[in-house]
Order: sequence, then C-alpha cells, then structure tokens
Amino acid sequence: MDQVLSRRLAAVLCADIAGYSALVGADESRAIAALKGHHTAVMEVLQRFGGRVVDLAGDGLIAEFSSTVSAVEAGLAMQAMMAERNEPIAEGQRMLFRVGINQGDVIHDDTHIYGDGINIAARLQTIAEPGQVYVSGKVHEEVRDRMKATFRDLGDKRLKNIARPVRVFEVTLGPKGKRPRAPDGVTVEARKPSVAVLPFDNMGGDSEQEYFADGVVEDIITALSRFRDFAVIARNSSFVYKGRAVDVREVSKELGVRYLLEGSVRKSGQRLRITAQLIDAATGTHLWADKFDGTLEDVFDFQDRITATVASIVEPAIRWAEIERSRRERPDSVEGYDLYLRALPLHMSQTESANAEAVALLQRAVELEPNNPTYLVYAGNAMLHRWSQGWPPIGEDDDARGIELVERALAHARDDAVVLSLGSMMLIHNLKDYDRGLELSRRAVALNPNNLTVIMFAGIVQLHLGDLDEAIAYCEHAIRLSPAVDGAYWPLTAIAHVHLIRGAYEQAIAWAKRSVSSNPSFVCTYWMLAAANAHLGRLDEARRHVATLKRLAPESTVQLIWAGQPQKETGRLAAVLDGLRLAGLDEG
Repeated sequence: MDQVLSRRLAAVLCADIAGYSALVGADESRAIAALKGHHTAVMEVLQRFGGRVVDLAGDGLIAEFSSTVSAVEAGLAMQAMMAERNEPIAEGQRMLFRVGINQGDVIHDDTHIYGDGINIAARLQTIAEPGQVYVSGKVHEEVRDRMKATFRDLGDKRLKNIARPVRVFEVTLGPKGKRPRAPDGVTVEARKPSVAVLPFDNMGGDSEQEYFADGVVEDIITALSRFRDFAVIARNSSFVYKGRAVDVREVSKELGVRYLLEGSVRKSGQRLRITAQLIDAATGTHLWADKFDGTLEDVFDFQDRITATVASIVEPAIRWAEIERSRRERPDSVEGYDLYLRALPLHMSQTESANAEAVALLQRAVELEPNNPTYLVYAGNAMLHRWSQGWPPIGEDDDARGIELVERALAHARDDAVVLSLGSMMLIHNLKDYDRGLELSRRAVALNPNNLTVIMFAGIVQLHLGDLDEAIAYCEHAIRLSPAVDGAYWPLTAIAHVHLIRGAYEQAIAWAKRSVSSNPSFVCTYWMLAAANAHLGRLDEARRHVATLKRLAPESTVQLIWAGQPQKETGRLAAVLDGLRLAGLDEG
C-alpha cells in the first residue's frame, strides 16, 4: 500500500546530548539509566508546551510544534530543567543537551517526518553550545516581539548539506553566563508523574521462574505505557537494576521517577505467588500492595490477570497520591496541573457546589494551557454534566461552551484513551451524536483496555446505545478489577439501570443501594431507586427517594432528565421515566 504524505508548516525542535559517547564509555549502565530519566523529564516538558515527540533514538530526540513560540519556550524550559537536574551531579558526569529549532515545511508519512523544517533544526543542534538553544532567522522573526527573551545574533552560518547560509541566533532568558530560568509561570520541575517498574525478585532461583518474573514485568511496563497520566521508564533502563539490592530513593534520583513498582515471585511445587507494591520514592511510603496466586498450568492466564489488575490499580493510586501531594506541597499553586488535580475530587464528588468549584478550577487550567486535551475534556465534561444532573447553569452559554471545550479536546486528543472516552459520553448525552460517540468509545477501549475510566464509560455507552449484556460485562469487569475504584457508583448505577430496563426491579434496587454506599450524592442512583420501587408498588419508598433527588437537584423533572440523556433507544429510558412519574416526580 502506498504511503500517505501530508505537508504542513511547523516548528521543529531537535536535541541531543553533547559528548554522550564518552559518558557511555566511562560508565555505560549509569549513562543509559541517566539518559532514560532525562528523556522522560524532557518529553514531559515538551508535551506541556504542546510538542509532539516524533522520534526518539539514542541520545537524540525530535519534537514538532504547531506554535513557534511554544517550541522556543519549550526549548528554554527544557534547558532550565536540565540545569537543575545537573546541579547535584559531578561536572564530568553531567548530560548537557544541545537544542536547535527551525520553522519550515514538514512532510509526514506513516512513520516519519521530512523536509527543510527538520533538516535545518538538526544542523542547528549540531553547532549549538552544550546547554544552549539555537534558532534560525525564521524562528527569530516569528517570536522576537512575542516573548521575553534575549537573542544573540551569531550571523550567517554554513550548515552541512544546506544550500544557503542560515542566520542563527542564540536564545536565553537571562544575562550571559547565568543559568537559564523557565518562562514566567512555568516551573522547571516536571509536574507529570513518572513510574519505573523494577525487575521482580526471583525468590527461588529457578530459571523458568526467572523468565516468568521478567515476562510479568515486561507486560506491566507495556500496559502502563498506555496511560497518559504518567510516564513509564523503558525496560532497558529499569532492568539495569536486575539482581541488585536497591535503595528506592537512589533509584528514583538516577531514573528521574517519582514512583516505583517492585515485587517478587515465589514457586512452591506447581503453585506460583507474585507480590507487588507501589512506592512513593520520595517518602518511601507504600501506596498499594497485593499478592497473586496461580499455578504453572495456567501460567499465561495468570500472567494476563496480574498485568490487567496491576495496571488498572496503579493508575488511580498514582492519581490520588498526586492529588494529596498537590494538597500538601503546593496548595496555593496556580499551575494548570495542580488546578486539574484540585478539581478532580470535586468533580467526582457529584454535588452541585463541588461541581461549580471544579468548573472554575478547570477553566483556569485551560486558560494556562489552552490546548491540553485532559484539561479541556474535564472542563467540558464538568460543565455539561450540570445539565444532565438537573443542576442550574453557571452561565448563560454553559452548554455551548462545554461542547466547544470537548470538541477542542478531541481535536488534540490523538490516542489519549481517557479523553476519547469522556468525549464519547458528552457526544451521546449532549449532542446526540450516537455513531461518533460509540466509535470513540470503541477506540478508547482498543487503546487502553486496562484503564478503569475507559472500561466504566464503555459500559455506560453500551447501556445507552449497544448491547445490554456487554454493558454489564464492562461494568462488572471494572468493579472486579478494583472494587474500590474511583467513581464505582457509575458502573453500579449502570448495572441497576440494565436490570430496571429488563423489569428485574429487586436486582435494580440491590445494585443501586451499592451505588449509594459508594457515593450518596450521585443523582442518577436515585432515579433507579425511585423508579424501581414505584414499579414494585412501594410508593412511599419511591417518594422518599424522589425527595432525596429533589434535595440534591431541585430543578429535576421528568422532561429535564429526558432532555439530558441519550434518546436513541427510547425504551431504555422509558422504564426510568415511567417509574419516576409513578413516584410523583413533576413532569416539567
């Protein structure tokens, strides 16, 4: 099949490490481990400024930006961060990046980019001084009046394999000789968390057991790499520590990670036991630990079960650790990431006042990073959620603004499974765009089948648009993987809804009561409780649940609930609405 080529104007940043071969020659293991840690931190910085890393080979990397200003800011922030990372390291062991940036045509095929945009950036990188950022005349012309920076004109330079001389400028944010600082409002610490999965200890010495332990770790690394909320260190870096007694704080520094996942494997006859624990390396605190038992006969199924369970639990554990870290260490921070972390528990609490606070925080995060798909989709989700829950609007254009934010998130989402999943919910609830919403949900599951948010909402999408048995299967899978999962009230209420549709009212009540135990403020649960009790003739009990519903969402009416829910399969909502009418909820 012929490759599809596309051309566009973009800014390209090329970077590599000065003298990397010498560092490898001096201490290969240390150099490789340090490089991986630096690469992870650098990629986080580039992504925060809207960069897309298109190549990562050896000690070099290439990133593409739609904004030239963002590319230069990212290069400066990257060098400022590296200056801090290098500060405690001995002079001869420091890794110093050289950065070149150019603006020009970039040609894309299925796997690579080409063109003058990248060629000139790569040549600028080769002549840049270690620790510095060099830009072309085109970049200088584009950004000189749009950012606070100092440009030193280095004159026209002849670059290898470039036909004409290129005007070159060195960019700094401080006086010559001083360490660069990050742009205003940007700290040099990489906010996005990172995790390394260390080789599991083989407690028995059996070589087959060793292969199994390594296979489990490799599978977990692969599964965790699908998550976008954190970065995962590659296998060839974490396996440097295989067979070594390690200090988690030292490993954390060497790899540049905040969290470590470690474990062990033990064999007894035909039985295997795997233990795993997630550690906050800064404090040594164990955030989660568990054991898994299986047999050699079902070793592959056992391995898959461990992988799925660990991957699904690690993500929310890290998220809550980051929320607590933000509360404890940065309670007054105005950075986008911290605003997002503060908004998450408010959004998940499912109360009107907390939702309003979450909306305000997420809108501030979007103002700071207008192209961040995570902030965009959560902001849009929080705004649109008010309508579906029967809460009064915050502003006159809540719905239009929320839809705009979700569409922008999807435009920048690429392969972010959570953004696609949350976006699909808004498409089917608020735009009634059923085909697109169902397709996005399927894509999200394919991209990350171990993400609990994705699995939960896939179940709800199936509830509204697809197969009811599949809806229950997704929801039960999410609950089974992690009974204490964030937002467990979603799949519990969805299962109650399926039973209500099928006329199994006692089962609907049983599942809805479990949902109330998970979150007594989730409005939709009371729809199920009121409707199911009304269908069973228990009108006093049904009215009691309607009273709770009206307390949580005073604007609730049958018509408002109908308007805020998907209407493709009208019979699926009819059981709820008819029951609410019997229970005495106003028609509206």
